[in-house]
Amino acid sequence: MRLTDFSTLTFDCYGTLIDWESGIMAGLKPLIDQMDGRLDRDAILQAHARQESTQQRTTPSMLYSDLLATVYHNLADEWALSVTADEAAIYGASVEHWPAFADSVDALAYLKQHFKLVILSNVDRASFAHSNARLGVTFDAIYTAEDVGFYKPSDRNFEYMIEQLAARDIAKGDILHTAESMFHDHAPANRHGLHNCWIYRRHDQKGFGATRDPGDMPHVDFRFDSMADLVAAHQAELAG
Repeated sequence: MRLTDFSTLTFDCYGTLIDWESGIMAGLKPLIDQMDGRLDRDAILQAHARQESTQQRTTPSMLYSDLLATVYHNLADEWALSVTADEAAIYGASVEHWPAFADSVDALAYLKQHFKLVILSNVDRASFAHSNARLGVTFDAIYTAEDVGFYKPSDRNFEYMIEQLAARDIAKGDILHTAESMFHDHAPANRHGLHNCWIYRRHDQKGFGATRDPGDMPHVDFRFDSMADLVAAHQAELAG
Protein backbone atom coordinates (compact mmCIF):
# COMPACT_ATOMS: atom_id res chain seq x y z
CA MET A 1 0.00 0.00 0.00
CA ARG A 2 1.24 3.46 -0.95
CA LEU A 3 0.17 6.98 -0.10
CA THR A 4 -0.26 7.61 -3.80
CA ASP A 5 -3.01 4.97 -3.88
CA PHE A 6 -5.41 7.54 -2.34
CA SER A 7 -7.12 10.62 -3.75
CA THR A 8 -8.45 12.05 -0.49
CA LEU A 9 -6.98 12.70 2.94
CA THR A 10 -9.58 13.11 5.69
CA PHE A 11 -8.14 14.83 8.74
CA ASP A 12 -8.86 15.11 12.37
CA CYS A 13 -7.86 18.66 13.28
CA TYR A 14 -7.22 19.02 17.02
CA GLY A 15 -4.18 17.05 18.08
CA THR A 16 -3.22 16.39 14.46
CA LEU A 17 -3.01 19.80 12.78
CA ILE A 18 -3.71 22.11 15.72
CA ASP A 19 -1.72 21.74 18.96
CA TRP A 20 -4.75 21.47 21.20
CA GLU A 21 -2.82 20.20 24.23
CA SER A 22 -0.86 23.45 24.38
CA GLY A 23 -4.10 25.34 23.79
CA ILE A 24 -5.90 23.44 26.53
CA MET A 25 -3.13 24.04 29.05
CA ALA A 26 -3.01 27.76 28.26
CA GLY A 27 -6.80 28.04 28.53
CA LEU A 28 -6.90 26.19 31.86
CA LYS A 29 -4.28 28.46 33.41
CA PRO A 30 -6.72 30.19 35.84
CA LEU A 31 -7.52 26.74 37.29
CA ILE A 32 -3.97 25.43 37.13
CA ASP A 33 -2.69 28.47 39.01
CA GLN A 34 -4.99 27.60 41.90
CA MET A 35 -3.58 24.09 42.24
CA ASP A 36 0.02 24.96 43.17
CA GLY A 37 1.48 22.04 41.22
CA ARG A 38 -0.89 19.45 42.66
CA LEU A 39 -1.26 17.78 39.25
CA ASP A 40 1.25 17.42 36.44
CA ARG A 41 0.54 18.20 32.80
CA ASP A 42 -0.42 14.66 31.82
CA ALA A 43 -2.81 14.31 34.77
CA ILE A 44 -4.49 17.59 33.83
CA LEU A 45 -4.85 16.54 30.18
CA GLN A 46 -6.23 13.13 31.16
CA ALA A 47 -8.80 14.72 33.46
CA HIS A 48 -9.80 17.02 30.61
CA ALA A 49 -10.10 14.04 28.23
CA ARG A 50 -12.36 12.21 30.68
CA GLN A 51 -14.61 15.20 31.34
CA GLU A 52 -14.78 16.12 27.66
CA SER A 53 -15.65 12.64 26.38
CA THR A 54 -18.26 12.18 29.12
CA GLN A 55 -19.88 15.50 28.21
CA GLN A 56 -19.78 14.67 24.50
CA ARG A 57 -21.66 11.42 25.13
CA THR A 58 -24.13 13.09 27.48
CA THR A 59 -24.91 16.17 25.36
CA PRO A 60 -23.94 15.20 21.79
CA SER A 61 -25.75 18.13 20.18
CA MET A 62 -24.13 20.80 22.37
CA LEU A 63 -21.90 23.23 20.46
CA TYR A 64 -18.24 22.61 21.16
CA SER A 65 -17.67 26.11 22.55
CA ASP A 66 -20.49 25.55 25.06
CA LEU A 67 -19.23 22.05 25.80
CA LEU A 68 -15.74 23.36 26.59
CA ALA A 69 -17.25 25.89 28.99
CA THR A 70 -19.09 23.04 30.71
CA VAL A 71 -15.89 21.00 30.90
CA TYR A 72 -14.17 23.96 32.56
CA HIS A 73 -16.92 24.11 35.21
CA ASN A 74 -16.74 20.34 35.73
CA LEU A 75 -12.97 20.35 36.15
CA ALA A 76 -13.23 23.15 38.70
CA ASP A 77 -15.79 21.08 40.62
CA GLU A 78 -13.63 17.95 40.40
CA TRP A 79 -10.60 19.81 41.70
CA ALA A 80 -12.60 21.80 44.31
CA LEU A 81 -11.54 25.12 42.77
CA SER A 82 -13.40 28.37 42.36
CA VAL A 83 -14.63 29.36 38.91
CA THR A 84 -16.66 32.17 37.40
CA ALA A 85 -19.08 32.01 34.51
CA ASP A 86 -16.92 34.49 32.62
CA GLU A 87 -13.82 32.30 33.02
CA ALA A 88 -15.73 29.28 31.73
CA ALA A 89 -17.05 31.24 28.74
CA ILE A 90 -13.55 32.47 27.92
CA TYR A 91 -12.30 28.90 27.93
CA GLY A 92 -15.22 27.87 25.73
CA ALA A 93 -14.06 30.37 23.13
CA SER A 94 -10.37 29.51 23.50
CA VAL A 95 -10.13 27.39 20.33
CA GLU A 96 -9.53 30.71 18.57
CA HIS A 97 -6.13 30.88 20.27
CA TRP A 98 -5.00 27.26 19.91
CA PRO A 99 -1.82 27.21 17.79
CA ALA A 100 -1.09 25.13 14.72
CA PHE A 101 1.77 22.66 14.90
CA ALA A 102 4.88 24.12 13.32
CA ASP A 103 4.73 21.81 10.28
CA SER A 104 0.98 21.89 9.58
CA VAL A 105 0.77 24.90 7.26
CA ASP A 106 3.57 23.86 4.91
CA ALA A 107 2.47 20.22 4.92
CA LEU A 108 -1.11 21.06 4.01
CA ALA A 109 0.02 23.44 1.26
CA TYR A 110 2.06 20.61 -0.25
CA LEU A 111 -0.61 17.93 0.16
CA LYS A 112 -3.24 20.19 -1.40
CA GLN A 113 -1.35 19.82 -4.69
CA HIS A 114 -1.83 16.04 -4.65
CA PHE A 115 -4.99 15.20 -2.67
CA LYS A 116 -8.44 16.43 -1.81
CA LEU A 117 -8.30 17.57 1.83
CA VAL A 118 -11.25 17.03 4.16
CA ILE A 119 -11.82 17.83 7.84
CA LEU A 120 -13.79 15.57 10.21
CA SER A 121 -13.60 17.28 13.59
CA ASN A 122 -15.20 17.45 17.02
CA VAL A 123 -15.81 21.17 16.82
CA ASP A 124 -18.38 23.79 15.84
CA ARG A 125 -18.04 25.69 12.59
CA ALA A 126 -17.40 29.10 14.16
CA SER A 127 -14.54 27.74 16.27
CA PHE A 128 -13.06 25.84 13.33
CA ALA A 129 -13.04 28.98 11.19
CA HIS A 130 -10.32 30.39 13.46
CA SER A 131 -8.26 27.20 13.15
CA ASN A 132 -8.77 27.12 9.39
CA ALA A 133 -7.34 30.62 9.17
CA ARG A 134 -4.25 29.46 11.07
CA LEU A 135 -3.82 26.47 8.76
CA GLY A 136 -3.95 28.62 5.64
CA VAL A 137 -5.52 26.10 3.26
CA THR A 138 -8.91 25.74 1.60
CA PHE A 139 -10.29 22.35 2.53
CA ASP A 140 -12.42 20.55 -0.05
CA ALA A 141 -14.99 19.68 2.63
CA ILE A 142 -15.45 20.37 6.34
CA TYR A 143 -17.61 18.10 8.52
CA THR A 144 -18.00 19.07 12.16
CA ALA A 145 -19.77 17.71 15.21
CA GLU A 146 -22.16 20.63 14.80
CA ASP A 147 -23.16 19.28 11.37
CA VAL A 148 -23.63 15.71 12.57
CA GLY A 149 -25.14 16.29 16.01
CA PHE A 150 -22.70 13.80 17.53
CA TYR A 151 -19.06 13.70 18.57
CA LYS A 152 -16.41 11.22 17.55
CA PRO A 153 -15.84 8.38 18.25
CA SER A 154 -19.54 7.98 17.43
CA ASP A 155 -20.09 5.97 14.27
CA ARG A 156 -22.54 8.69 13.18
CA ASN A 157 -19.69 11.06 12.35
CA PHE A 158 -17.93 8.54 10.11
CA GLU A 159 -21.18 7.45 8.46
CA TYR A 160 -21.94 11.09 7.73
CA MET A 161 -18.53 11.75 6.22
CA ILE A 162 -18.55 8.59 4.10
CA GLU A 163 -22.03 9.38 2.77
CA GLN A 164 -21.16 13.00 2.02
CA LEU A 165 -17.98 12.04 0.20
CA ALA A 166 -19.76 9.29 -1.75
CA ALA A 167 -22.07 12.00 -3.11
CA ARG A 168 -18.88 13.62 -4.47
CA ASP A 169 -17.87 10.32 -6.12
CA ILE A 170 -15.21 9.66 -3.48
CA ALA A 171 -15.38 6.00 -2.45
CA LYS A 172 -14.13 4.58 0.85
CA GLY A 173 -11.18 3.04 -0.96
CA ASP A 174 -10.08 6.50 -2.08
CA ILE A 175 -9.90 7.82 1.50
CA LEU A 176 -6.94 7.79 3.89
CA HIS A 177 -8.13 8.92 7.32
CA THR A 178 -5.27 10.85 8.92
CA ALA A 179 -5.29 11.56 12.65
CA GLU A 180 -3.48 11.41 15.98
CA SER A 181 -6.19 10.08 18.29
CA MET A 182 -6.58 6.34 18.60
CA PHE A 183 -9.76 6.85 20.62
CA HIS A 184 -11.58 9.42 18.48
CA ASP A 185 -10.38 8.42 15.01
CA HIS A 186 -8.47 5.22 14.43
CA ALA A 187 -10.80 2.88 16.31
CA PRO A 188 -13.90 4.08 14.42
CA ALA A 189 -11.92 4.21 11.16
CA ASN A 190 -11.19 0.50 11.67
CA ARG A 191 -14.88 -0.20 12.30
CA HIS A 192 -15.82 1.51 9.05
CA GLY A 193 -13.19 -0.14 6.88
CA LEU A 194 -11.24 3.05 6.23
CA HIS A 195 -7.54 2.98 5.55
CA ASN A 196 -5.76 5.13 8.11
CA CYS A 197 -2.61 7.09 8.79
CA TRP A 198 -1.44 7.76 12.34
CA ILE A 199 0.26 11.11 12.91
CA TYR A 200 1.85 10.17 16.22
CA ARG A 201 2.41 13.61 17.66
CA ARG A 202 2.97 12.15 21.15
CA HIS A 203 5.63 9.67 20.01
CA ASP A 204 8.11 11.05 22.55
CA GLN A 205 5.64 11.17 25.46
CA LYS A 206 3.87 8.58 27.57
CA GLY A 207 0.14 8.01 27.59
CA PHE A 208 -2.64 9.49 25.50
CA GLY A 209 -2.63 13.11 26.64
CA ALA A 210 -5.91 14.89 25.97
CA THR A 211 -7.57 11.79 24.48
CA ARG A 212 -8.91 8.67 26.14
CA ASP A 213 -7.15 5.32 26.19
CA PRO A 214 -8.73 3.34 23.31
CA GLY A 215 -8.22 -0.01 25.02
CA ASP A 216 -7.04 -2.41 22.32
CA MET A 217 -4.84 -0.45 19.95
CA PRO A 218 -6.40 -0.06 16.50
CA HIS A 219 -4.68 -1.18 13.32
CA VAL A 220 -2.94 1.53 11.32
CA ASP A 221 -1.80 1.37 7.69
CA PHE A 222 0.76 4.16 7.97
CA ARG A 223 2.51 5.82 10.91
CA PHE A 224 4.43 9.08 10.89
CA ASP A 225 5.61 11.16 13.84
CA SER A 226 4.70 14.45 12.15
CA MET A 227 2.99 15.96 9.13
CA ALA A 228 6.45 16.78 7.78
CA ASP A 229 7.29 13.07 7.84
CA LEU A 230 4.09 12.30 5.93
CA VAL A 231 5.09 14.82 3.25
CA ALA A 232 8.60 13.37 3.04
CA ALA A 233 7.20 9.86 2.57
CA HIS A 234 4.91 11.04 -0.23
CA GLN A 235 7.77 12.84 -1.92
CA ALA A 236 9.87 9.69 -1.69
CA GLU A 237 7.12 7.66 -3.36
CA LEU A 238 6.93 10.15 -6.23
CA ALA A 239 10.71 10.13 -6.60
CA GLY A 240 10.84 6.33 -6.57
